[in-house]
Amino acid sequence: MKYYIITGETSGDLHAANLVKGILKHDPKAEIRAWGGQALKNIQVTVVKDLNELNFMGLVEVLKHLKTIKKNFKFAHNDIKLYNPDVLILVDFPGFNLRLARWAKSENIKVFYYISPTVWAWHKSRIKQIKKYVDKLFVILPFEKDFFKKHQIKADYEGHPILDALQPELHKEKNIELFRKKYNLPDKPFIAILPGSRQQEVKNFLPVMLEVTKDFPEFHFLISGLTSLKKELYSIAKNFNNVSIIFNQTYDILRHVDAAIVKSGTSTLETALFKVPQVVCYKTNNLTFQIAKRIVDVKYISLVNLILEKEVVKELIQYNFNAQNLKNELRKILDFNNRDFIIKEYDKLKIKLGNEGCSERIALKIISYLKSHTE
Repeated sequence: MKYYIITGETSGDLHAANLVKGILKHDPKAEIRAWGGQALKNIQVTVVKDLNELNFMGLVEVLKHLKTIKKNFKFAHNDIKLYNPDVLILVDFPGFNLRLARWAKSENIKVFYYISPTVWAWHKSRIKQIKKYVDKLFVILPFEKDFFKKHQIKADYEGHPILDALQPELHKEKNIELFRKKYNLPDKPFIAILPGSRQQEVKNFLPVMLEVTKDFPEFHFLISGLTSLKKELYSIAKNFNNVSIIFNQTYDILRHVDAAIVKSGTSTLETALFKVPQVVCYKTNNLTFQIAKRIVDVKYISLVNLILEKEVVKELIQYNFNAQNLKNELRKILDFNNRDFIIKEYDKLKIKLGNEGCSERIALKIISYLKSHTE
């Protein structure tokens, strides 16, 4: 069968790649064309649109890039029609993908949505779009299945794919001496800085995150960098003595650190699964924030707190995201008693995320649904 997959950010690319591995295992003759990044490219999927052409975050940023976004829609329409897939699999990226789902439905193209839009938090109007334009919905958070059921939408839940992505890494042993030698690091304990996977995020968050390093001379800070972004984005780190940048090795970093400063997103779950106490940070354009504040219907922004339904990790959002607050919260999570509480809550989180093998189970369901439709 022929599959066309669209992802719009790094985490979606990673989960799409693991989904594709499951598809290829059970449909070895599958033909797959995609929009994505390095994870999909690494498994030799034909990637026709790179993530770097898609990552626009926030209302103001989207408005600035309307011309590019329109070109992307036009490219999608032409490329999908020419490819003529058995199914269009949309992965997260709702601002773009839900609009594309509407078009695909009008073209009688089957639409499966993997990693649902967070309509339980905001944009509840999108529930109607999902109901109308999506043939099958696959969710990855434990409370989402019941949420959609209340809105007469059947959703499949098989666990969170982050466990599949992390499993080999979680089983690797920590070796601090080898780690120091590998990256030429000093004989100090480490704190991770995860500033995000978008150019805009690194530009906005990293300077504030770095500011606190001066207050912790007893630690060495490790920035998790990405070679998919411009290296000059990280050049500010040169102004700080106890900081190193390690590229494309987030999991190796998390395995060896005592704490982390993390931009809100999938990274908060990854950090939790490595049992690293963290401070979660987020800031956006002020106009975007003011609009979001009035329409977002959630108590927390981090996935850790959302899933556990209480504040386990501290969230510094918008005006609260500053060097002084970050310094205070970092000191707290370095305290033994606070660390112990956080790590015990992380154990509960892992149980809630379900069992490993989610990606393959979803792949099997996709293949099964497609076969039942064609038979």
